[in-house]
Amino acid sequence: MKLKFVFAVVLSMTLLCASFAFPVRAQPQPTLPQSDLVIVTNGKGPQHFTVELADNDQSRARGMMFRQSMAPDAGMLFDFRQEQMASFWMRNTLIPLDMIFIRADGTILNIHQRAIPRDETGINSAGPVRAVLEVNGGTASRLGIKAGDRVQHAIFGNPPKK
Repeated sequence: MKLKFVFAVVLSMTLLCASFAFPVRAQPQPTLPQSDLVIVTNGKGPQHFTVELADNDQSRARGMMFRQSMAPDAGMLFDFRQEQMASFWMRNTLIPLDMIFIRADGTILNIHQRAIPRDETGINSAGPVRAVLEVNGGTASRLGIKAGDRVQHAIFGNPPKK
């Protein structure tokens, strides 16, 4: 009986060590539906992006996880469909991101710049928001995007003009 217990412990430890030696690599999610988004800044004029729309629990939970890069004019727009407090983290996110918290009327409430990859610290909206736009880290600063700027997108009832 004692020999079976020792064998079970040794086998369990071997399997546990093997799981760390050969980690399973998660694959990025498929591309979500894309649309145009414009941020009208006070300093540098309109800034154009192509965004993926994360508008259900599954796509919002997965977000930018496991993605290794993003185009400079790309982003992901998380739509909560109504205003609410929002909190994000960077678990399993491999690239630095700016998080732009947007009210239901399309006004930027606050921005968290250069979120650190894989950091599990909560990143919160400063108040209720309808959506959060994630773009490459440093984008907000580079393009002069600030709180109070306006976002044009269909979810805010003001789609960009083509």
